[in-house]
Amino acid sequence: MKILIVTQHFWPENFRINDLAEHFSTAGHEVTVLTGQPNYPEGSLFPEYAAAPDRFSQYHGVQIVRIPHVLRGRSRLRLVVNYFSYFVSGSILGAWKLRAQRFDAIFVFAVSPITVAIPAVVLGKLKKTPVFVWVQDLWPETLSAIGVVRSPRILGAVGRLVSWIYNRCDHILIQSRSFADSVRRYCADADKPGKLIYFPNWAEEVFGQQVQAQQNAVQRREDLFTVMFAGNIGEAQDFPAVLDAAQELSSDQRIRWVIVGDGRAREWVTAEVERRGLQSCVELVGRFPVETMPAFFECADAMLVALKDDEAFARTVPGKVQSYLAAAKPILGMINGEAGQVVNESGGGLACAAGASADLAANVRALAAMPREQLVQMGLQGRQYYQDNFERKTLFAKLEQYFSQAARS
Repeated sequence: MKILIVTQHFWPENFRINDLAEHFSTAGHEVTVLTGQPNYPEGSLFPEYAAAPDRFSQYHGVQIVRIPHVLRGRSRLRLVVNYFSYFVSGSILGAWKLRAQRFDAIFVFAVSPITVAIPAVVLGKLKKTPVFVWVQDLWPETLSAIGVVRSPRILGAVGRLVSWIYNRCDHILIQSRSFADSVRRYCADADKPGKLIYFPNWAEEVFGQQVQAQQNAVQRREDLFTVMFAGNIGEAQDFPAVLDAAQELSSDQRIRWVIVGDGRAREWVTAEVERRGLQSCVELVGRFPVETMPAFFECADAMLVALKDDEAFARTVPGKVQSYLAAAKPILGMINGEAGQVVNESGGGLACAAGASADLAANVRALAAMPREQLVQMGLQGRQYYQDNFERKTLFAKLEQYFSQAARS
């Protein structure tokens, strides 16, 4: 099959869509990616790309078509312009660059913003090709949840845009079953057979393998209990509550917090760690390639996932949950809804309510008091749950079947 993937972010940026594109390419399909210029999360162009952009036109046999757009920058205004410029450029320049190509399926990796789907809708109409949108974040709910937009009028306008997108996509894939009600609210034919499909995240293959890539930023300390967060450092991840828990446990010199990643809130977190005097127990080590994450995980006793206390986030299962489960690491969750249920039902960790920093601190104490053998068993239970519910090969086979059926219809 000939598959077009529309995504604002792609390699060398670290996103799960890289793994999907590589899989379909190595499986013998012709895969093209329509994407932007790598600048996530810092908001500036990756130096290695700026120095030699031609080196980033192929990825494991995947053809990469890049379009110009305004970079993210560090301000909210710049971010809005970035969102707007991508879908305009994708709809016009993207359509022009792909004018001679035909596809059997168009797949949208719809992390925020949902407007990334607009170029796919345009291309789907022009090429009479079925469009699949994989919804990772709920819009407009996410905008209000992180405080970016509070105006009911603006949220209403975004809701109408979301409705326009959903109603023009042939298939809507949702990463969490809890997304269904929101999608139905904005999609008139959501209950049409085959329109709404549950398709969860998976963990990249590196998390189920022996540790290969090495890292020197963090060392394993047998005398410490290390809680590690890996991923985007943003407003949604509720770092104020995370640091409240760290502060409550700061007198216990055995407990160490390590934050691996980058994002728009990193500068605030760094300053807040210094303001609270937590430098001795909280470390921020920066962003690293996904291939090195298993080596970081090996240095942790438990992995942390947190989202703010909001209904939109209660419906979300962050992709890091699957990565933590696949890596057989005990999970500490400060998160509501389906993600918290996954952590608790898996037996692979302990979850408390979003924003409940005192409960998170209590769960850290509980895990720190467990024998190492018990922690290992907890991690193995989590991995078994992953294999039963989120196995990568099973999900890819299902998606390939969806594409094949749509192409024939």
